[in-house]
Amino acid sequence: MNASASTAGEEPEFGYASGAPSEPVERDERIVALDFIRGIAVLGILFPNIVAFGNPTLAYFWPEGLPGGATATDKSFWLFQFVLLDGKFRGLFTLLFGAGLMLFTERAWARGATRWLQARRLLWLGLFGLIHYFFIWTGDILFLYAVSGLVALAMLRWNARTQLKVGLIWYLVGSLMLSVMLGQQAAFENIPKVQQSAPARYAEARKDRAEELAKTAKETAAMSGDSYAGVIEYRVKEESGGIAQAVFFGPLETIPLMLIGMALYRMGLFERRFDPAKMRKWGWIGVIGGAVPTVPIGLLAYRADFPLALTQFAFNGPAAFLHLPMVLGLAALLSLWAPAAAKTWLGSRFVAAGRMAFSNYLGTSIVMMLIFQGWAGGLFHRFHRPELLLFALLGWVLMLAWSKPWLTQFRYGPLEWLWRCLTYGRLFPIWRAR
Repeated sequence: MNASASTAGEEPEFGYASGAPSEPVERDERIVALDFIRGIAVLGILFPNIVAFGNPTLAYFWPEGLPGGATATDKSFWLFQFVLLDGKFRGLFTLLFGAGLMLFTERAWARGATRWLQARRLLWLGLFGLIHYFFIWTGDILFLYAVSGLVALAMLRWNARTQLKVGLIWYLVGSLMLSVMLGQQAAFENIPKVQQSAPARYAEARKDRAEELAKTAKETAAMSGDSYAGVIEYRVKEESGGIAQAVFFGPLETIPLMLIGMALYRMGLFERRFDPAKMRKWGWIGVIGGAVPTVPIGLLAYRADFPLALTQFAFNGPAAFLHLPMVLGLAALLSLWAPAAAKTWLGSRFVAAGRMAFSNYLGTSIVMMLIFQGWAGGLFHRFHRPELLLFALLGWVLMLAWSKPWLTQFRYGPLEWLWRCLTYGRLFPIWRAR
């Protein structure tokens, strides 16, 4: 394979190249699709995430968690996002992380290194994730990626077809497990016969719901307060368990998507080594075939006026099955589009945002923290979904505006540079040669 995304002098997560470790890759050595799709993904995940930046975590999937409850417009926006956005960009981001994991390790092996270099890189990522979780925003995915990536290291030498098959089966089994668990909760919430058949479990389900709402009230008070120290104290005391929960449930989706990403990279999807006509055909089949059956799942919660457990079931249960074809379809279509799009003014900015995905991801969290939390901008729990999308658009503008100019002066983003230096245990030059 003669195309790569980087050297040790560029972004390590996407590649290897000939030459000394500190030499940047030539422009034509990069797999432009990886940068472009990562740019789309890192911007795209802000649209669903913005709800949880500006409101309690529960509002991320439950419209009634918005201030004063959901309006009719909120409910319509929820359905739109549920069908086309929620879970899709996160899945795409995870897929690309798996591809990057494979690329980095191939480069390490080519230079005689072992998996320990990748493991050390992931351990540093985990530390970044913990800092992000406790000090910036609890919606962190970096710690989950680090833990899942360490597990995936054991599967790096599998052949691509094995990685693909195991990833697909694992993903479907994980979605089934979540659907069964969440479906039981939804049944106790909404079906009288089920409630009557197991009154003790029904009482427990009601208790769990009350505790969830009480926790949300505490979160709202902490995030709306005028003390940053109070925010940290709340997270340490009340939300430390969220890390363990993410590590337990996250791999049901995260590891299999990483495996699929590894396989698709090795099979040449991102370099368009598949037949373009077939990529286009199956890409649209995946996107449309996943979106259409997602509609009735969303309507199930919408028409019932969003009971908590039923909404969670719809959001994280059966819909997860349909995320997969949409993620794969988007990956295929965007890989086809990337080379031409990257030559345009806007497309080149998406590429730059993708090359700085780590900096953009954490940077966005910092900006939104400063806007919404009570000790800073003080706008927490004040806006509904339509207004929050304006803040997401602001985030888009910032990411697209700063990434390309930064990369004209520097060889990689600030956090990408720090992560690289920590991984290799040495300082790399950051300025571009004059």
